[in-house]
Amino acid sequence: MISTWAARDQRTSVVAVNASTAVNLLIGLAVLALLVYRQLQVRPVRANFRLPLILAVIGVIQLSQFLKHDHHTGTVLAALAGSLALAAITGAIRAMTVRVWIQAGQALRQGSWITAVLWVVSLGVHLGYDYLVDGKGSQAGLGTASLTLYFAITYTIQRFILQAKAQRIADAPHQDISDPGTRATR
Repeated sequence: MISTWAARDQRTSVVAVNASTAVNLLIGLAVLALLVYRQLQVRPVRANFRLPLILAVIGVIQLSQFLKHDHHTGTVLAALAGSLALAAITGAIRAMTVRVWIQAGQALRQGSWITAVLWVVSLGVHLGYDYLVDGKGSQAGLGTASLTLYFAITYTIQRFILQAKAQRIADAPHQDISDPGTRATR
């Protein structure tokens, strides 16, 4: 009788984790679509971190839901740290593909098709790393549970680099005073 209850409880737990994984993946894909869309538009380089903060809060909530299922081992924390380090690296690489320029005294930025591809590659790197570390083991699902937090970190690093680029351009002497839009960098 006890083994029947244990087996039923384990099946319920697996279904809950699989449903949670699917929801986290859908949220992650929606966030990715939003970020790619915004990256391809001409937008001001902003100093506020409202969007990364919102993503971080959602990511922490998703990760805490995952950790409630007894996944908080040293291995899980090490895998998470490795994944977030990859987030920083991919954000720095992607920042190099975003054009930054000054126009009418305002710093603007726009990503290219390479930026969009690197966002998708970043998703693959994150989920691939999760699978390689322990895709079917005790922490299976960590990649989807930490996906929004991963996006928050990678986007924040990219944003810091773009702000530094914009500041460097703004501080540089004018190359052509008649056209402020000529000072640009990748």
